[in-house]
Amino acid sequence: MNAALTDETLKIGMLMESAQAHQKLVEENLARLQAHTRDLDGVVRDEIRRTLIDELQAVTAESNRAAEALRGVKRAAHVHAVVWAAGISALCTVIPGAIVWWVLPSAAQVAGLRAQREELAAGVTRLEQRGGRVQWRLCGESRRLCVRVERKAPAYGEGADYLVVKGY
Repeated sequence: MNAALTDETLKIGMLMESAQAHQKLVEENLARLQAHTRDLDGVVRDEIRRTLIDELQAVTAESNRAAEALRGVKRAAHVHAVVWAAGISALCTVIPGAIVWWVLPSAAQVAGLRAQREELAAGVTRLEQRGGRVQWRLCGESRRLCVRVERKAPAYGEGADYLVVKGY
């Protein structure tokens, strides 16, 4: 884009130099013609009119070309801005989408995890039913394993050496 702007700027500068050169030429011609105007007033007036019209038409044409070149630069800048905005918008959409796709589990993975959770929950329930809520401690100086028992429940076994665990 800098090269395009430099070329356009160079063209515009050259057009402006050309316009200035034409303007100086017109001024010089007018000065010479004023000297001859005293002697040849009628003839010179016609020649001045023709010269001035030709030069003004050239300046007008140069100005129109310069204005069209500026419009082209403006269009190119707008197109460039639109392309950049579209590119950045696409990146801002694609990057988070890729991160989400890469980080989040798929529907099959979520279904598998749900099934695994259900299986684990059923296992915990079975474990609780079979003594998983037993409160274990290390008791005494010898740090022997002991459990809390239900004192109001009856003792079981031939020697009444089985007690009901608290909570069951």
